[in-house]
Amino acid sequence: MENKDIANFYDEYTIRQKKTGVNGRHRTILKRLKRFGLEPGHRVLEIGCGIGTVTGLLADYLSGGRVVGVDISPKSIELAKENLKQKSNAEFFVSDMSSFSYSLKFDVVLLPDVLEHIPVEQHKNLFKVIRENIHENSFVAINLPNPYYLDWARVHQPELLQIIDQSIYTVDLLPNVYANDLYLYHLECYNLFTNDSNYQWIVLKPNRPYRPGQPGKLSLAIEDFKTRL
Repeated sequence: MENKDIANFYDEYTIRQKKTGVNGRHRTILKRLKRFGLEPGHRVLEIGCGIGTVTGLLADYLSGGRVVGVDISPKSIELAKENLKQKSNAEFFVSDMSSFSYSLKFDVVLLPDVLEHIPVEQHKNLFKVIRENIHENSFVAINLPNPYYLDWARVHQPELLQIIDQSIYTVDLLPNVYANDLYLYHLECYNLFTNDSNYQWIVLKPNRPYRPGQPGKLSLAIEDFKTRL
């Protein structure tokens, strides 16, 4: 699959994005980013920003920060710029993320339902580029469909799938993550629009030396339990 074919597909896909607009999935992503440490002053790189639905939510929250959206689709970027032209803290670039650099390091990198659409053979280089654009206290957030759900959809609802819609199993994801000085910090399955866990939320962090801080609640609870024995 050529990148130009993917870009052409998402140029056309903007029609569907405009009809859908901002929905619960986008708001859930923002809520989860906050839960894992997103702050109003952060710089955020959003990979696969589309027409700027999540980007707009981020721009509103990042009162002292900045969001940079990239997408392989020139039409998507054109529409994102138009839709968010009033947001002075949002900017956009056309990129397939085979290479990318910015003047400053990002505090957060977000892949909102996009990793499954990037050819898996490109993932190792993708995480290399991501790692080059973050610092040691950054985190990378990945929202994507549960691979078991995609396996089911491929058989029962193939009309819902996009030009590339790969089932990203953790066992296949992690070698590319760890090969680029990142590690799995958090993974959870959750349900969105269904009664079953059809989505996954994954957080990665850069490798760095362990630095013990103040005892957490669990540590304090263990010490308290010991004193009662």
